[in-house]
Amino acid sequence: MLINALLGVSLVSGALTMGQLPDIGSPPGRLIDVGSGNGSPGLVLALLRDDLEVTLLEPRARRWAFLREAARAAGRSGVRVLRLRHDAYPGPPAATVTLRALSLPLAELLPLLEPQGRLLVFGGRPHDAPGLARTALGSGLAGELTVFRRAP
Repeated sequence: MLINALLGVSLVSGALTMGQLPDIGSPPGRLIDVGSGNGSPGLVLALLRDDLEVTLLEPRARRWAFLREAARAAGRSGVRVLRLRHDAYPGPPAATVTLRALSLPLAELLPLLEPQGRLLVFGGRPHDAPGLARTALGSGLAGELTVFRRAP
């Protein structure tokens, strides 16, 4: 039931429900979800991809508590839920960083991202930032998804 509820919330992009997103933007390894809120897309990707070590960053107490319980109830190891803002995260950086429904300068996310790592931005029209190159990944998928790659 928990997985069904989370998948329902994940309608941020039709790509999640079509099963395309798990392959296009996040290679195996570490993934950081900034402002995880209700668990989409970070917790959903963790449940779909057991090759990801996922860190969910959520500074708001109630949402952080929900995410901790949801991750525990799902029984998925390799998911850390931290009550932190992105600018307080001590590391390590990740191969993939996801961001949804937050208006942050993308340059602030560079310390979270490994060299040549990918930043997946769900929704909105993100502005380009120094050190990040917009890619064609995500183009043509249902919903709004913009994928950036960090410069080496």
